[in-house]
Amino acid sequence: MKKTIKKFIYQWIEKQFMDGCSHYNSLDVRKSCRSKQQARKIFKLLHIPHAKGMVFFNPFKALGFVKEYGFPVVIKPNVSGYSRGSHFPIRNFKEFWKAALFVKIWWPSSIIEEYLEGKNYRVVVVKDEIMSVLRRYQPFVAGNGKNTIGELIDLENKKRKKMSLYPVIHPILKTNQIKNFLKKQDLNWKSVPGTGETIRLHNKIALAPGGVVETLDKDAMAPENRELFLNLLKKLDANILGIDAIFEKGIETSYKDQKSIFLEINSRPYLKMHDYPRFGTKHDLQPYYQTLNQIKLSDSGIF
Repeated sequence: MKKTIKKFIYQWIEKQFMDGCSHYNSLDVRKSCRSKQQARKIFKLLHIPHAKGMVFFNPFKALGFVKEYGFPVVIKPNVSGYSRGSHFPIRNFKEFWKAALFVKIWWPSSIIEEYLEGKNYRVVVVKDEIMSVLRRYQPFVAGNGKNTIGELIDLENKKRKKMSLYPVIHPILKTNQIKNFLKKQDLNWKSVPGTGETIRLHNKIALAPGGVVETLDKDAMAPENRELFLNLLKKLDANILGIDAIFEKGIETSYKDQKSIFLEINSRPYLKMHDYPRFGTKHDLQPYYQTLNQIKLSDSGIF
């Protein structure tokens, strides 16, 4: 009965939230890193830097973590994708209680972790090499000293359309969420940012609210960091992994010389976004796709 329920849940997740995600790993690999709790255990086993954190069902258990380690923190579902159901950065008890309760909409068990300000990356690893490195950005506009934030959003959306980034990359919509996020910064649609001033529009680094990606030179990654990513793939005996990490200074600097945390392991990474960078140069990934498409799996449709 339990297996039947789990199968139904994962089939529902597949249908609702995983359109466009890759199918290159066996069922054993997918099961081994399906949740964030599993990823944390793997990081610890391989001595890979990761955030202090814990799994909780009862919000009062998470409250104990905050009392011990303080703010800011992240609260997210143990199983999810695309930052759905995640709340960050949480900086006070009002935000904490809201997140600790609403996160349960997505999954019964939840994760609370320390929050690190830094550069956010998605690194895709295949057998013995790095396939692609993206830096991920939350929705933002850059001021020019003339246009309002509302006008800058319109200009940015036109730029994305001209670059043919839709529908993989989304337009920035003038939602109440963005309005409220601006309000916290004492800003509104009519505010005029100075030249070169970056205005963040949302807390989440995700595509749905208008986040974008930048392609980076994978050869610029520090050798010590490269080893961490490759070791994860070897440990899980995977064909491909999408690994999320934050580096305080940047991925070009060794993790030994900065604060860094690995966040998640994606056994079915969303690869389309690698072909639609807002910044940087689109890389030719077809040789990788050709190799991956030759993989034959007998359990690709099994959950």
